[in-house]
This record gives sequence, structure tokens and C-alpha cells, in this order.
Amino acid sequence: MYPQAMCDLIDIVDGTRGKRKGEAIERLSAAELKELLARYHPDYREAAFRNLRVGVNRGDRTTHEIADLLEAFSDLDHSKIDLRPEYDADVLVLGGGGAGVTAALFAEGMGARVILATKLRLGNSNTIMALGGMQVSVHESDSPVRHFADTMAAGKFAGNRKLVKTMVEDGPRIVQWLLDLGVDFDRDGEGNLAVKGGGGLSAPRIISIGDYTGLNIMKVLKDQIRQVEGIDVFEFSPAVELTTNEFGECNGAVLYDLGRKRHFVVRARAVVLATGGSGRLHMQGFPTSNNFGATGDALILAYRAGARLEGIDSFQYHPTGIMFPEHMVGVLVTEAIRSLGAHLVNARGERFVNELETRDACAAAIIRECERGNGVRIPSGATGVWLDTPLLEETREKGFLKGRFPSLFRHFMRVRLDISKQPLLVYPTLHYQNGGILIDEKGETTVKNLFTAGEAAGGIHGRNRAMGNSLLDIFVFGRRAGLAAAKRKYNEPGNVTLNHVHRYYDRLKALRISSTAKSPTLFPEFIVNKL
Repeated sequence: MYPQAMCDLIDIVDGTRGKRKGEAIERLSAAELKELLARYHPDYREAAFRNLRVGVNRGDRTTHEIADLLEAFSDLDHSKIDLRPEYDADVLVLGGGGAGVTAALFAEGMGARVILATKLRLGNSNTIMALGGMQVSVHESDSPVRHFADTMAAGKFAGNRKLVKTMVEDGPRIVQWLLDLGVDFDRDGEGNLAVKGGGGLSAPRIISIGDYTGLNIMKVLKDQIRQVEGIDVFEFSPAVELTTNEFGECNGAVLYDLGRKRHFVVRARAVVLATGGSGRLHMQGFPTSNNFGATGDALILAYRAGARLEGIDSFQYHPTGIMFPEHMVGVLVTEAIRSLGAHLVNARGERFVNELETRDACAAAIIRECERGNGVRIPSGATGVWLDTPLLEETREKGFLKGRFPSLFRHFMRVRLDISKQPLLVYPTLHYQNGGILIDEKGETTVKNLFTAGEAAGGIHGRNRAMGNSLLDIFVFGRRAGLAAAKRKYNEPGNVTLNHVHRYYDRLKALRISSTAKSPTLFPEFIVNKL
């Protein structure tokens, strides 16, 4: 599959493997890490960011792509929207991934009438694309305290301590809930949950289901929600605006039925926003691993309603996104490959970073290597570095990669790449929205009766997310948001209005701000053109 020029460079990787096997690379010091990130990580490229000019985060820094949407008008003609509610619910959950389904299940379990609306099919989200596993302290040699310390350190101590504490302490409870539902995590020889290490972790605490953990969990959750009578699911019905009452409290949403091409209103006592992140905005032109629906909708809708955002200038670039073959750009190679000993190698066959550094450090080191001219160039002119997967096959039993990572192995065999014999060309890929809508420990935003869970929420991961914390995050705060939202079922929702949107637009007009962006975007441009 590789062209001859790349095959010649693979010979260099093969030739240096023996020497590299016994080579140790020291971890970066705090000063070295700071310098590396400042010079090469995309979050530090000043030209890629600007300050917001309107809203509760006015003056805060974010990417041009997100600022364009936050400072844009919707293409929705609000004067033509019938705001009479077509449906009523105690809790309206927006988003059909892990966080949304979890919130819906727990809200219904509290006796709430729940409607779950999702942009795509139920379960079609970033959750099913989570490969490596979930980080949680379940081993006797580990503890939530160590998990807390590792999470804070990975996030450069910018994470909200109360939220991080909540996440790590709720972890074992969430694992037990998933086990009770029938999620079959991998076990060790003694029948205990199998744990593995990851970049920046002080103890092995990643639990997984092969190399498609999120997909396998989501299958169980989908089966569970389909069995619950108190939850109505509306597929292909994205939210295009939140609604508020005369007191500015959230009380529902305007949805768009993609099939019948019409708008309709759902009124609710509480709303849980769980529509995911913004990777499909392709910040700074980076490829992305994200689902097609991850266009930052939650940020836009909540911000117009007056919700404060947190950390919206920080994004995670997964170090090992595929660069070749080009039709697979953005496909991730799980971090577990590196945690087991696969090397990152430049065109000269040299290792240039300890592979167990945190994701931001590894990503910045790869970008540095390519900018220094040590990357591997592909026919299109883009560059990357090698991930030496055959090393694992040589240092472990024959068939190790096929047995341990069956999905990954099959994926590349379809394009005639045998990862047990050929290395993979990788480059950092936009993977995760570190910031989002500010929440408290219950998942509530600064707008009353509006809750957020999952990647849409901010304040948990700080400046960098440690491997496996995303799956834990969505279930911990999905549960908490669902429980807290259900307690609002006795509230009087009040009149359904779009007053907050009109006020926001008035501020845009007063400042003479104009944008050509469609807000919310709903789908990437190349998808919209095919609809």
C-alpha cells in the first residue's frame, strides 16, 4: 500500500529497531514541557485565536472557528416559528451519545417524563469512537486520590478541583452500574477487571473492552433505553435554539425535524445539553477524529441563553491520527499501542519523545519533529512520523496485535496494511474539546434549569485530558445531570420565549458584528452539500 519512497524509509525503521529496543528516553522536565508546548502545540498559536466581543465571556480567547459561530446570527427566521409547544416533558435531553442516554436513564429512574432528541441516530456520537478504554481506580493498588492527582497534573492544574474530585470518586459507582447493565469489561486471569497503563498515569487504571470500548458500552445503553417506556426518543431532530421563560430560565428547545423539514417546540421543566464537542469545525485546519455531528452546537445554544463558558481556548490533539492512506486521515490509533511499547520514530529511524508523556506533549513533539524537517513526507506533501507497531509483534508472542487489537488490525488489513509487519504513519489529529459550558457538581450551568454533560461541559479536564477520562466523565456527569434535572419536574416552566436570542442579536447589531457563519452549523459543509 505504501509507495516506494515510503517503503525505503520503512527499511530505516526496521534497521534501527534492534538498537531502539534497549534505548530509554527520559521524561520531560517541567521546564522542557512548558517550552515544548509553548513553541509547538496548536493551543499556543496566537494567530489562530481572538477575543470574544459579545456575551458573558466577552474578552475571553477562543479559536476563530468558534468565535465566528458565537458571533453569528442563525439562519432561522424566528418570526415564523410557532412557539406553542408540540410536546411537553419533565426533562428534555439533547444528544444521543453516552452522556445523553445516561442522563435520560437516570432522570426516568427518578420518575421524570423524558424526551431525548438527537441530531443523528441514537448512539451515533463520539462515544462509539472511544477506543482505548475508561480510566477509573478499581485496582487495590490504586485510589481515587492518585486518579485525582494524575488528572489535575495532566490538565496543567487548570481543572476545577471540585469537578475532578466528583469524577474520580464517582468512578467505581459508575463501573458497577455499567456492569449491572451487562457491560462486559475485559478480565484478567483471575477474573478481576483487567487494567492497563496510559500516558501520564501513575498506576494502571484503564479498563476496556478490546479496542472498541465506547462502541460496546453504547450497544448496551441503547438496548437499555429502548426497553424503558418513560423515555421518548426523537432521532434526526437536532436542537436549533433553546427556549427560556420570562425569568430567563431554560424551559425547552426548538428542534428541527430533518426528515419532514419542519421546526417544532418541546417544553420541559429542565434541559440537559449533551450534544458533544466541536471537532468537526476542524480548528486550524487539522484533521479530526470526531463524529460528523460534533459541530459545537451546545456552545452556541447555551451561550446565547447566557451560560458562561470555560476553557474554550484549549483543545486536545491526539498524537496518533493516521496520515496515510489519505482516505483514512483522522482515524485514530489507540494510545494503548504506545502504552504497550510501540515507538514514535522519525524519518531517520530515531525516537524523539518518551511515548508515555501526556497527549499534549506527544502531539507537540511530533509537530516539532515535522517542522524540523525530520518527518516522513507523503505524495500530497503532508508529513508525519512512524508508529512502530511491528516492534510489539517482535517483543511479544506471534499474533499479539491481531489478538489484542482485532478491530484495528482488521481495519488496516482492508487497505492491505499489516500492522504487525509495517509501521503506521501518524500525525496529531483534533480529538477533544477540553473546555465547554461551565457546570457545577450537579451538572447545572449558570442558566437555571439548564444542565450539561459530556464533552459539551467545561471545567473538568483543564488544559489537557488524560486518556480514558472522557468515558468516565460522560457517565459520571450524565448521571448527575439526569438526577438533578429530574428533581425539577415539579417546576412551573412558564411561557416559551426566544427573548434571550433577540437580546443577543440586539447586542450583535449594536456592536455592528457580522459573520457569514451558519449558527449553529449542525453539519460540516461537505456533508450539507450532499443532503
